[in-house]
Amino acid sequence: IICPRYPAACCVVAAIMAAEDEAGKMNCDDHPSVALLEDPKALPAWLESRKKASLVLGDGTIFQGYSFGHPESTSGEVVFNTGMVGYPESLTDPSYAGQILVITFPLVGNYGVAAEEKDELGLLRYFESEKIHLKAVVIQDYSFVASHYTAKKTLAAWLKEQRVPGIYGVDTRAVTKLIRQHGAVLGKVEIEGSMLASSFEFDDPNHKNLPALVSRKQKEVFVPPPLEEPQAQADPEFEVSPKTPAGETIHILAVDCGIKSNIIRYLVCVLRVKLTVVPWDYDFTKEEFDGLFLSNGPGDPTMVKTTVEHIRTVMQRPVPPPIFGICLGNQLLALAAGAKTFKMKFGNRGMNQPCIDLRTTRCYITPQNHGYAVDTASLPSDWTPLMVNANDGTNEGIIHRRRPWFSVQFHPEARGGPTDTAFLFHTFVRSISEPSATSVTTIPYSLPVHQRKVLVLGSGGLTIGQAGEFDYSGSQAIKALRESGVQSILINPNIATVQTSAGYA
Repeated sequence: IICPRYPAACCVVAAIMAAEDEAGKMNCDDHPSVALLEDPKALPAWLESRKKASLVLGDGTIFQGYSFGHPESTSGEVVFNTGMVGYPESLTDPSYAGQILVITFPLVGNYGVAAEEKDELGLLRYFESEKIHLKAVVIQDYSFVASHYTAKKTLAAWLKEQRVPGIYGVDTRAVTKLIRQHGAVLGKVEIEGSMLASSFEFDDPNHKNLPALVSRKQKEVFVPPPLEEPQAQADPEFEVSPKTPAGETIHILAVDCGIKSNIIRYLVCVLRVKLTVVPWDYDFTKEEFDGLFLSNGPGDPTMVKTTVEHIRTVMQRPVPPPIFGICLGNQLLALAAGAKTFKMKFGNRGMNQPCIDLRTTRCYITPQNHGYAVDTASLPSDWTPLMVNANDGTNEGIIHRRRPWFSVQFHPEARGGPTDTAFLFHTFVRSISEPSATSVTTIPYSLPVHQRKVLVLGSGGLTIGQAGEFDYSGSQAIKALRESGVQSILINPNIATVQTSAGYA
């Protein structure tokens, strides 16, 4: 039965019912049911009954949508993530504390949320911390039905359990373009029936010590679990001993400024080291350990002065230990070394950020989540940049010229994202198990010159059906170039195309 007023919505309902039947009628929430197809009048009523919501930005821009999470208004810094998958990992990443996350991929919720089961270390197996840390989620299209073999609940049900608002039906592309053009912006999520946006202030999380809010409160020790089966032979590049030169199990102390669980899993379960995780303000300067790890975390690194002082004290030891930092840890190590940090225009958050290793000029695809960066020009003379972002030229890592101290701005532990740079963990542990004094050599690198005029070769062949496909690709390329301020010079023998329209190129 198709309602003549809402034909597209009826097709959506049919698709939902088909997916629901395939999933064994599980993992569904507030969505149209069979009754809506049997009674054409019920569908318009359901559409009108949806709880309205809006995203109100600090510049006055308002985006309308509908609530699918906890029905309570909130405020925070609006940021966007370009990842196509991995929303359970992103939502539980402590680095998003205080932020309203806009997910740019249009369809979210289709594979639901896995069970909150523990792994062999007592950590939630499918998540990066014990709870959702961000303030709200903003998406374009929400999948009311979850279809995945691990799914135990829908995204909406999870958000309601965790008391986190969610909005769907928002033009997330427009929100992203606005942030890219004008920079980071504060925002409010207003839910119908809750507080009006005009009744509460914008909340800037960057004025708070966010690591203090997300860090664990007590020291916790993790040891490698027994191996159930022999490990496969590792690639020589990744093969590393978990023992010190004296034959003892390597002991690493990790400072928790918002540490992701997969960092703990990788160090303990893959590299087989003993790991002691301490709170952000724990005084570890008199502790005995073989290596110091500085974790990821949210917010402005200059707010974490206590941690910076502790790092600096350890660096001044007569025989200092190797140090490795990730994300916020990169910024904290830079501050301890005497460098400066700055807030980026809109930050880098996603799973496909290209980074150049300045030792080899090799490019790695990396997952990232940060709004601050290290000021490369402020590095002391005995430090040098290790990595640089191939998109915007910002610092992606630093390394000491003689000491075994280095850090990166991205997330080599992934979850989600590519694992191309997991070798950095191995490099860190190897600096403990096989200590050696080697100087660092980097290669000068500069970003490619931005072109202002580009030659576009048009759609080519005139075969029926073929020209249309290439015309779409070419016209979209010209449109993207125009939006980037690049002039297009088009060569196309087929005048019956969109791209040859007057004024297009």
